Amino acid sequence: MDSSTTLAMAMKEGYLCYALSFDYGQRHARELEAAARVARTLGATGHLVVSVDMRGIGGSALTDDINVPSGGTPEGEIPVTYVPARNTIFLSLALGWAEVLGAEDIFIGANAVDYSGYPDCRPEYLKAFEDMANLATKASVQGEMKFRVRAPLLKMTKAEIIRTGRKLGLDYDLTLSCYNPSEDGTPCGVCDSCIIRERGFKEADG
Repeated sequence: MDSSTTLAMAMKEGYLCYALSFDYGQRHARELEAAARVARTLGATGHLVVSVDMRGIGGSALTDDINVPSGGTPEGEIPVTYVPARNTIFLSLALGWAEVLGAEDIFIGANAVDYSGYPDCRPEYLKAFEDMANLATKASVQGEMKFRVRAPLLKMTKAEIIRTGRKLGLDYDLTLSCYNPSEDGTPCGVCDSCIIRERGFKEADG
């Protein structure tokens, strides 16, 4: 939902958007089908799916033999659905593709308000990655490009995100947020992501 809204916002700003998705061994791999639907419907210039098998690393309910928790995570705790270094790996690959494409702006649907407490969704993390990107790439070192990590949803509530997406014509029925969907893609309704999504729609419609 967040990534789809971010894509819609970038398209609205007039960017030619190259969407990037990851098949990383996640139990909710059905989200890749949803990502393809969204990219096609919104008119992304391209959509690339990169395979990075993180099951060998494990350490997460999304990539390991660990049950996805239901009913929410206690406040202040980082849930077991946290995937070690996931956003760092994803952003690094996005940075590589951006350098090849000549794209200075990297958009990510990170959110630091209504989210699951992941440390790699915080503004200080995204700023640190942006600084690193401009130290670590040929294009930036040679003064050809200055990379920016854009996170337009960072300080928005889920309800605000949903209202924004609707104004942009985004059909959220195309999206999938569930961490533990059934084989046919039906959301479980009880994982953190489902709970946050449902609360967001209730508040957006309230």
